[in-house]
Amino acid sequence: MWRVKVWSVDVSPSIPPERRVWPNRTLNLRSMRAIGYDMDYTLVPYCTDEWERAAFEHAVPLIAERGWPVERLHFDAGAVTQGLVFDLELGNLVKATRFGRVIRACHGTRLLEFDELREAYAGASVDLSEPRWEFTNTMFSLSQSSLYGQLVDDLDAGNLPGIVGYGGLYAAVGEAIDQVHNRSELKPAILEDPDRFIEPDPDVAQTLIDQRAAGKLVLLITNSDWAYTRQAMRLAVDPFVPSGQTWRDLFDLVIVSARKPDFFTSRHAVFRLVDDAGLLEPHYGPLERGGVYVGGDAVLVEQSFGLRGDEILYVGDHLFGDVHVTKITLRWRTALIVHELEEEIREAEKFAEAEHELVSLMGRKEALERRHAVARLRGLRGEEGEDDIGELGTAIREADEIIAPLAKRSSELTNPRWGPIMRAGIDKSIFARQVERYADVYTSRASNLGLVTPYAYLRAPRSDLPHDHRPS
Repeated sequence: MWRVKVWSVDVSPSIPPERRVWPNRTLNLRSMRAIGYDMDYTLVPYCTDEWERAAFEHAVPLIAERGWPVERLHFDAGAVTQGLVFDLELGNLVKATRFGRVIRACHGTRLLEFDELREAYAGASVDLSEPRWEFTNTMFSLSQSSLYGQLVDDLDAGNLPGIVGYGGLYAAVGEAIDQVHNRSELKPAILEDPDRFIEPDPDVAQTLIDQRAAGKLVLLITNSDWAYTRQAMRLAVDPFVPSGQTWRDLFDLVIVSARKPDFFTSRHAVFRLVDDAGLLEPHYGPLERGGVYVGGDAVLVEQSFGLRGDEILYVGDHLFGDVHVTKITLRWRTALIVHELEEEIREAEKFAEAEHELVSLMGRKEALERRHAVARLRGLRGEEGEDDIGELGTAIREADEIIAPLAKRSSELTNPRWGPIMRAGIDKSIFARQVERYADVYTSRASNLGLVTPYAYLRAPRSDLPHDHRPS
């Protein structure tokens, strides 16, 4: 731990890297008049494997109703990750770079070999605006990805009657998962066994308290209904609030059944909650501070409290429903919760020494390749040179033998099949590109905003260009 004196103030950087808030665009928290939060996977963190396994298991009977075989179906958390893309033409799950180049692909449950990958995607680029591609942009997509991959195997074997093509299978699986989340079975099961499913963050309550004390309007805007929201927040937040208070005391406004992303794009009727039992009455006019409402829309929130879009920070885990639409439609400031980031950063720090060696070796290899290219050109011109082409070729191959296992280890950090969520080989992943494009800041958990304080000025780093890294 280092300490420096700045204008006689003792400054001690104490936030571990995995808990930092990472800005894509400079964000002055002091200028934010309101901070809104999603609930599921944001204020109420879940044990992802258990939640997604439960969603998967609740979807299996719906699959069986179609007359499809389900005996082999099982949730495999390690086989999928957030940020993959469904290829509805070939029936693959793929990982792509920010430029859309596919670097890994899995057909059904089988990872494609390099030659298969090159043949399948030599002339293809992932463009999320095309109907061929569907992006997995939330933790809730893990159960869907796992189910889809296994059913592709059955479709190829001719065991799925009534389905046409991989696009039809994707629609059927999505329908089943949507039914699971919309029906009243999964969430009661979670509330009956909260120790299995919910991983409370004790720092959330203090984060919200500090933000309100700093003069922020603190909002809860969730798609979950009132009955589930009330119970989930009691379990996840109430144990950590001051004596005599509840989670309700931490918010200036609560909106449930918000129907995001439509909440941000359309006008909707709003109802006021009359009592905790769920009695509702139609509401007209501005929303009232301290109220709980069902429905409504973002424009009504702005009008009720005299807010501009750039004075509101919205924090959520869904890359499309919480961040993309909010940024594009309303120009609200956005913060994305990326839970995998904590493990990814920890793994990267453990690998730091090997990464330094890998970078150094790649630098040497690039120098050898430059000399090799010059030597070949001299030979082509009939000129003499100091370097022997054969010796340089041998040196490059020897370097590759050392580099290959290190590069493989680097590409398998956090997930042996797909690697880090934010990287695709040496490039940013397509997921990272979406985060960069739509999230002003990103972080691993909502309470990290409390660590930087409501007064932070989060400066985006200077962006490097390729020519900033000139070879010596």
